[in-house]
Amino acid sequence: MGKITIAIDGYSSCGKSTIAKGLAKKLGYIYIDSGAMYRAVTLYCMQNKIIKEGKFSEGEVLKAMNNIHLAFNVNSLTHVSEMCLNGINVEKEIREMDVSEYVSPISAIKGVREKIVALQKKFGKDKGIVMDGRDIGTNVLLDAELKIFMTADPAVRAQRRWKELKEKGMSVSLDDVKRNLELRDHEDTHREHNPLRKAEDAVVLDNTHLDLDEQLIFAEKLVNSLE
Repeated sequence: MGKITIAIDGYSSCGKSTIAKGLAKKLGYIYIDSGAMYRAVTLYCMQNKIIKEGKFSEGEVLKAMNNIHLAFNVNSLTHVSEMCLNGINVEKEIREMDVSEYVSPISAIKGVREKIVALQKKFGKDKGIVMDGRDIGTNVLLDAELKIFMTADPAVRAQRRWKELKEKGMSVSLDDVKRNLELRDHEDTHREHNPLRKAEDAVVLDNTHLDLDEQLIFAEKLVNSLE
């Protein structure tokens, strides 16, 4: 079988990016982190004072989209694609907690999603793509040969996210991480435009009790089953 397109959706901090990166590397595919694109838009809005004291105007955000250029550059050491905002690598900055606080409401803006989705669909035209996000299988890559929907126990997700942030040297409490995930889950599943949901033809991967190797084995079996 030739190369296919793989769509991975799921809740925040359930390991979508980790699995997508690992699977892309094993298959020799290109990895596209759709969430990074919304994070980069959010970062731009923060840097340019469009988000002020936790508030923003949708009109100002949409106007700012005309000044935002997003691209993925492959890291020569890790061979993983990283997010670039207007020519600058922002892979580290977009992962910080302050960006996480606002990424869901920014990504819920219809005009923002329309522009990002159009770009994602352009990325996904060629086969050999692994793309993860919230609405990849339900809106972006409708014809993907393989769709995976990832989930995990909320407490486990919060613990993993907190550990990840601590390892990056960020000072944040576990309670703050839990609250952030609860808020993002609610916003992601209740937004008006393309909310997070499982595609009818997606396979569920609950990784509450699975390590990375076990998840990759599961995903690889799904790919091989299509041959």
